[in-house]
Amino acid sequence: MLDKKDAIILDSLRQNSRKTVKEIGRETGIPRTTVFERIKRMEHNQVIKGYSVKPDYEKIGFPTTAFTMVAHNGSAGVSQKSVAKEIAKLPGVYEVQIIAGEWDMLVKVRGRSLESIGDLVVGRMRDITGIARTLTYSVFYTIREDC
Repeated sequence: MLDKKDAIILDSLRQNSRKTVKEIGRETGIPRTTVFERIKRMEHNQVIKGYSVKPDYEKIGFPTTAFTMVAHNGSAGVSQKSVAKEIAKLPGVYEVQIIAGEWDMLVKVRGRSLESIGDLVVGRMRDITGIARTLTYSVFYTIREDC
């Protein structure tokens, strides 16, 4: 379980994982040695699983984002988890969530255009055994996105 200092340090790293221990200490008022020890402990306990880069997707050629809702076909003989794992292998898929409600999965996809996302969803995703149907929503604006 995280205490208040761990949560503050974690939030600081979540905003910018390249911050130094010194910068985090200065920003939070927590001594550097404490920051260092707590980061190491959170890494050891897998609270911090890794550090990542937040690219500008427009600049790397993937300006279009969409969310695809997926309905699982339970009579196909494959589990939702195995279908989700197959979807996750597709290039252009950035997140796969198994959800509750009318739909079974929520998939975040990115592409060069809506047409390329259509190729992904219609041409590849729908061919996966265990998918009954899909519904895709394109994104107009992203207001906030965390890695």
